[in-house]
Amino acid sequence: MIGGEKGTGSKGRREHGGGKLGLRYVAKYVRKYGLPFVFGFLLVLGEALCDLLQPTIMSRIVDEGVATKNLTTVFHFGGLMLLVTAAGALAASGRNIVASRVSQSFGAELRSDLFRKIQTLALSSIDRFDRASLVTRLTNDVTQVQNFVNGMMRIFAKAPMLCIGSLIMAARLNPHLAVILVIVVPVVGLLIALNMKVGFPLFTKVQSAMDRLNGAMREYLSGVRVVKAFNRFDYEVDKFGKINDEYQMRSTTALRAMAVFNPAIALAVNLGIVAVVWLGGVRVDAGRMQVGHVIAFVNYMTQILFSLMMISMVFTMFVRAKASAGRIAEVLAAESGASWNPAASLPPGGKGRIDFVDVSFAYDGPSGPPALRSINLTCLPGERIGIIGSTGSGKSTLVSLIPRFYDATEGSVRIDDVDIRELDPRLLREKVAIVPQQTVLFSGTILDNIRWGKEDATEAEVEQAARTAAAHDFIAALPDGYRTRLGQGGAGLSGGQKQRVSIARALVRKPDILILDDCTSALDATTEAAIKESLRTYARGLTCLLIAQRITSVIDMDRIVVLDDGAIAGIGTHDELMAGCRVYREIYRSQIGKEVEQHAAGT
Repeated sequence: MIGGEKGTGSKGRREHGGGKLGLRYVAKYVRKYGLPFVFGFLLVLGEALCDLLQPTIMSRIVDEGVATKNLTTVFHFGGLMLLVTAAGALAASGRNIVASRVSQSFGAELRSDLFRKIQTLALSSIDRFDRASLVTRLTNDVTQVQNFVNGMMRIFAKAPMLCIGSLIMAARLNPHLAVILVIVVPVVGLLIALNMKVGFPLFTKVQSAMDRLNGAMREYLSGVRVVKAFNRFDYEVDKFGKINDEYQMRSTTALRAMAVFNPAIALAVNLGIVAVVWLGGVRVDAGRMQVGHVIAFVNYMTQILFSLMMISMVFTMFVRAKASAGRIAEVLAAESGASWNPAASLPPGGKGRIDFVDVSFAYDGPSGPPALRSINLTCLPGERIGIIGSTGSGKSTLVSLIPRFYDATEGSVRIDDVDIRELDPRLLREKVAIVPQQTVLFSGTILDNIRWGKEDATEAEVEQAARTAAAHDFIAALPDGYRTRLGQGGAGLSGGQKQRVSIARALVRKPDILILDDCTSALDATTEAAIKESLRTYARGLTCLLIAQRITSVIDMDRIVVLDDGAIAGIGTHDELMAGCRVYREIYRSQIGKEVEQHAAGT
């Protein structure tokens, strides 16, 4: 079963993106992780308070203990400083533990939710996203957001607390020197604002470049046999190198732009520290300020520098996280593409009748070029329907409408006289089994792959389906039989063997509607004939649609549908179409007729 849409609760209602979805999505995590986050925030607050107390305590040690040579005072405030330091260390350890647990749990759940959302999307929605881009969003983008959440609970929350606290403590300590802060802080604030403005578009481009990098690698791995067969290694290396260089260039540009701001912030704050030392020294010489106050003020300036550097790093990571969050939101906001009436169901006595009623379809919507035009077709239970036509005539598109991979742009598709747009896609797809044109097998055993069609199928049912698909003999000859493990994509099996396992996977479901989409193209004529003969018995009572490129595959079907440029050019038996359908005669002549004529001429 493809997809996995969730009901919306009322007919015609869809899941929409935008603000409401975003708020509802964020609210879920706030409810789940809000309390641990607040606890971690309180630990950070405690750690920041401990850091803020230390310069003031140091000032008391210098002015009241060292200056008066009072060791009792030194030991008293020294012990207090040790206690404050220990409390800060405990708070830091606690917030590290809480932050790690919350951020890792949040990241794992976000990744799972994003994966589930992708599963709910109709193919028309998935087609809008590049496959490599979806992989990047599931991995790198989620990691960026997860790291930001982790940082928020560790150092990001501490930075503004430390900065504001240091400003207050420094102003209380010596209002005259606080004038320096009035100059330094706005300058740093301006630098941080520029950091955000410059960084966001740059890191958005970095993520797009990573999409292309993943896409190039994915394309190479999927076509590695062709690359080897045509010795195109140098070409692939050059292509990957260009994309890799683009990613390097965009990353370098973004990081170089970000690298300007941290030294600028450090310079501004260090100039402030120099001013504090110079003015403080003047005031100490004049007897209007104590040495301990100067030391404490310098420490507070250092803390402000540290906090502002952290704030700058926060915004740098925020820029990256914001770009990633926006890309994640694009997926989460995508419409599921499927709505239905929860009360609708197929009639108990239904056997899989299919009616296409004035069906038209365009991949780009009503304004796009039509892939199907005004299709009117009825497929009766127990009937074997062959579908044939030239490449691009709309054969696969037509059958893709039955399990609601796409919805008709105009008209309706009905199963047992129920409009499929009324039906829950899960319920609909339980009645349909499809063998796709491109064979898809998964990592695992052959038994696991066949049970994809029916999760609780017994081994006897699996074997029966394999026998019908002419797959049992070669499976039984394997060292581990049905428990032979396959690599990704069915690595280890030939093309014809993969097709037979794929057919067995569909047959084990025992559906009301069986769709075979050109799934015997890799089989020899003898094996194909054996499968068709087995299907004749197996398919008795169910609706069977067979798409084929070879006319010999459909020549003995109960009826044959001929498609031409998205429209029905003829319907009937082989003899009827030979007599009344020009398109069918041309196909027959191109595949068989010339051979017959040449053979006749030769005799």
